[in-house]
Amino acid sequence: MTSAPFPRIVATDLDGTLLASDGTVSPRTRKALQAARAAGAEIVFVTARAPRGVREVAGQAGVNGIAICSNGALVYDLAADEVVGGTPLAPEAAREVAEALARAVPGVGLAVETGTNVLAEAAYTRRVAQDIAAYREVASVFDTGRPIVKLLAMSAAHTADEMYQAVAGAVGDLAEVTYSGSEGLLEISAAGVNKASTLDRVCRERGIGAEEVVAFGDMPNDLAVLMYAGKGYAMANAHPLVLAAAPHRTLSNDEDGVAAALEALLA
Repeated sequence: MTSAPFPRIVATDLDGTLLASDGTVSPRTRKALQAARAAGAEIVFVTARAPRGVREVAGQAGVNGIAICSNGALVYDLAADEVVGGTPLAPEAAREVAEALARAVPGVGLAVETGTNVLAEAAYTRRVAQDIAAYREVASVFDTGRPIVKLLAMSAAHTADEMYQAVAGAVGDLAEVTYSGSEGLLEISAAGVNKASTLDRVCRERGIGAEEVVAFGDMPNDLAVLMYAGKGYAMANAHPLVLAAAPHRTLSNDEDGVAAALEALLA
């Protein structure tokens, strides 16, 4: 009996997936990624992080190809340290989405990820400690003229699940709404832009079919990728929606779940 060929793309989320809870890549995970590369696979980070947030991880992991960043809105060449593709949210659509957000979640705070910085209004009080240097306070996210890679919406009074339920219907097909944590934060991209749509474009450019992709994730913003891939693995620590929908499961991020699944596939 002939074993199935190893996947040509390993698409992995970072936080809660490839990275341990302390934000590091374990030696076992790095070794598994290198073994996957030796078997012919390209490692593609597929993350909500902006490009600035993946450089150090890439060094830890020994990965130097491309990364799909900001939930699919940007494609980043790690070796060249350059954004090579992007689909921002149009300002007109962003304004309509902001109005829908304000109606559905009164007091919501807004910020914009530009790909370089986070431009935050006063009501947007969330700060990511390791990214604090990237924040800039602005009176209005719509008066800066900067590209809207992602519109960010936060509420201290709601969970992300609650916000999504309140907002998704109101936004409709104006934009793509998702989230990657339990705190009250939504991440909004241009309509039709998500991790899976951009990964599909990358695969097509390489002549790779979805059945040749293995993917790993833990949060609702990963679901489209896990359902797209020939093998989509939910981490044991994943959001209940992801655990319920993903075709396959692996160990948690702190148990080197990505490495465990890759080792099994390599065997």
